[in-house]
Amino acid sequence: MSAPTLTASNTVRYSTLGLCVLVMILSLFSMIAFGRGGLWFLASGLLVALGVYDLRQTRHAILRNYPLLGHMRFALEFIRPEIRQYFIESDTEAQPFSRAQRSVVYQRSKGEPDNRPFGTQLDVGAEGYEWVNHSMSPTKIESHDFRIWIGGQPGVPNPGTQPCTQPYSASVFNVSAMSFGALSANAILALNQGAKIGGFAHDTGEGSISQYHRLHGGDLIWQIASGYFGCRDADGKFSPERFAKQALEPQVKMIELKLSQGAKPGHGGVLPGAKVTPEIAATRGVPVGVDCISPSAHSSFSTPVGLLRFLAELRRLSGGKPTGLKLCIGHPWEWFAIAKAMLETDITPDFIVVDGAEGGTGAAPVEFVDHVGTPLQEGLRLVHNTLIGIGLRERVKLGCAGKVVTAFDVVRMLALGADWCNSARGYMMALGCIQAQTCHTGRCPTGVTTQDPLRQKALVVADKAPRVAQFHANTLHALKELLQAAGLNHPDDVTSHHIVRRIDDTEVRLLSTLMPRLEHGAILNDLAHQPNVFRLYWPLASSHSFAPQHPAAGDTPPDLRDSRGVHKTRTPSSAREVAQELKSSHPPEPPPETPVNPEQASSPAATPVSPTEVPTDWGASDTGKGAAPAETQDRL
Repeated sequence: MSAPTLTASNTVRYSTLGLCVLVMILSLFSMIAFGRGGLWFLASGLLVALGVYDLRQTRHAILRNYPLLGHMRFALEFIRPEIRQYFIESDTEAQPFSRAQRSVVYQRSKGEPDNRPFGTQLDVGAEGYEWVNHSMSPTKIESHDFRIWIGGQPGVPNPGTQPCTQPYSASVFNVSAMSFGALSANAILALNQGAKIGGFAHDTGEGSISQYHRLHGGDLIWQIASGYFGCRDADGKFSPERFAKQALEPQVKMIELKLSQGAKPGHGGVLPGAKVTPEIAATRGVPVGVDCISPSAHSSFSTPVGLLRFLAELRRLSGGKPTGLKLCIGHPWEWFAIAKAMLETDITPDFIVVDGAEGGTGAAPVEFVDHVGTPLQEGLRLVHNTLIGIGLRERVKLGCAGKVVTAFDVVRMLALGADWCNSARGYMMALGCIQAQTCHTGRCPTGVTTQDPLRQKALVVADKAPRVAQFHANTLHALKELLQAAGLNHPDDVTSHHIVRRIDDTEVRLLSTLMPRLEHGAILNDLAHQPNVFRLYWPLASSHSFAPQHPAAGDTPPDLRDSRGVHKTRTPSSAREVAQELKSSHPPEPPPETPVNPEQASSPAATPVSPTEVPTDWGASDTGKGAAPAETQDRL
């Protein structure tokens, strides 16, 4: 192989290595002649050795072509998010939360002034800009502690089979689902103590109830997912006995059955065995050091009717506590199948939490983050209208989650049909999260999403818990002021008639005209005149299967959109036509063998707090005793 020709380009490429060689030679001469320059010789020699290694290695083409100099490229790439966040992004660019949004959370959590001078930074003439119409007769609201009853009201249970007997008075702004394991022990402690101080609910996430959830006694929403963590037997199946033992605890106020989440709907997940420490294993009821798998589907039911019967069983085992569903909307016929099962069984969830595909705290494959699942606006509106259309909206409360951090976000979701809102990333920022987006690596710079005991010490519970409570209180105070300006008395009064959206430079519309509401019972009584999503997909749904069905001729409404039979678009004309298009034309075949298996390096394993054993005075089903074990208090 001939030596490379010396050109201006080559001179730049190898200049750094050449300079290091020159320094090494000069420092060697200085050592021999004057007895000085040893450090220069050592440093330059190490750099020359690295440059030679760069030329000979085969993994990185950049380093072969730019020895030594190429490392600067990797260093700059490593800190690119921070450079962009602090020096390049404008205050209104959202990646995924803008600097302005984060600043509001930080200011409200610290109790600092959040007023802004000199007018809005938003472009009020931009398409999609929204605002709340104010009233000429503002109201005066005494308290910002807005609450709703879930599961009926005391002494007045919801109608239906196996009704709730312990309704819960919930705040309209609560902590969304985040598990211990995904969040550090100190983060869980601070969130729960903040919830206790502020009188709002803390969702456990699917990782079950840890000792850190119990220590301060804040209200818990226990989330049950496909892994049945905290209520599973040795085979990973649902255990009624283990579930009842924890569900009956007074601190648990509601039970949430998770079908899917916005970050990665339909995907499932794996917590690598290296991260399954003794504490996490005891909390979840899994072996230490073994991969902890969350299947993509539940094993306790396979049909919509089976889902609702399982929900009723959870409500019975919990002593009649409010029990509901959490899901990100996918195929409309699957959601309609659940709605039909409600009608058939007369079993209704006490609540449904609609998660938006905007994502959340959990890491997920990029395709799922960017392109799977229904965004919150559309998912929430579909669930709200469906329940109205089948006459069950009054029996089911609706929560929602998806980038809700300000009072306007809350008002907007209420206008779309929600009864309350949850926030995950908002409360993480109240804990000090800086949006470094290293949640899945174990190297969180603020101690929020790591199991490394040294890193989580950065999060001081006594300082952060009041900030969580303060963020909640100040957000609801801002909500109170918005409601007063709009002439309203309670969040329940907000409707889509109160929000305006800009369509283009010359046109604005109320949300009520852009997203009209169905009439009570309309799906059951007048399906032919409803929007296409109901007219075409409702007949495909069956209460006994999540798969789309082929409806009989009499089960589909006539196409009334154009009396002449002329369609301006290629939209299918009937549910039968949709069913035919959905019919698979490819029977299942054995998967072909492939010579390459997908592999990814595992995330750095966090150092277990207790590498060998769990505190003997605590177990996954123990009730809180008002204080953590002594060794736990010492660690935190």
